[in-house]
Amino acid sequence: MPRMLDVSEDVRAEIGDEEADRLLAGENAPGSYDCTSCRTPGDSEQERTSTVLFVGEETAVLAFAHATCIPSQVVQVAEDQLQGAVRSITGEEPQRIPGAAPQQAVLGITSGLVLIEGDLHPALVVEPTAPIARPGTTGNGGDDFLPLLIEQGFVPISDVNQVPGQLTGWSVLLAMGQLHAVLQPGTGGGSPVAWWQAHQPLQVTEGWRTAANKSHTVLVFAAPVGSIGQQPREDLLRDALEKAAAGGRLVGAAMPLAGT
Repeated sequence: MPRMLDVSEDVRAEIGDEEADRLLAGENAPGSYDCTSCRTPGDSEQERTSTVLFVGEETAVLAFAHATCIPSQVVQVAEDQLQGAVRSITGEEPQRIPGAAPQQAVLGITSGLVLIEGDLHPALVVEPTAPIARPGTTGNGGDDFLPLLIEQGFVPISDVNQVPGQLTGWSVLLAMGQLHAVLQPGTGGGSPVAWWQAHQPLQVTEGWRTAANKSHTVLVFAAPVGSIGQQPREDLLRDALEKAAAGGRLVGAAMPLAGT
């Protein structure tokens, strides 16, 4: 049975047309899988699924993710780090990729509306696929994802019912009603650069877009791997955010909306 797979041009270029066509025909693709982004089960026969190719110098590993978590893409991984990436993909004993900086990790993003003090706020929830090590370290000091974001201006969230402060220089890029990127300040005061960028623009709901265009502000929450997961409903997403906040595993910031 054909699978509901998304195979990006970058992935196709790496694996070849013949292998890509076999995947799309369902010959080599799994029916069920564990999403490499949120670690929850997926079914390529029932829901759109992204192919994510982790590439080292000599080997490559093909993984699968909910299309709503991350787009199909190629992720470059050093050969000596690939074993840790494989453990992350398979869900066995999650390992950090040594030396990985936040912009090198695969970041899953979920959009949703969050009710705060009677107002619906458009929000993005960011969760990486694996623990993040501080650049230049071996990663033995624990997951540095939240400390790195706090150093960049994100604030710890203990109560989801409070709107976080605005983060200077950051913005959320929306174009033609689709999510394209989260931008951060460039080094040395240069032009903004993408902290996260969609391989293909991601759809957001009409309600999310309307709320964003009304407030011109998007709330961006971030949590370490395994904290939020892919939640099918906004009430479940809210519950996951509150649990992460109660456990000291949530940071956030408000960012201006760029585009429409």
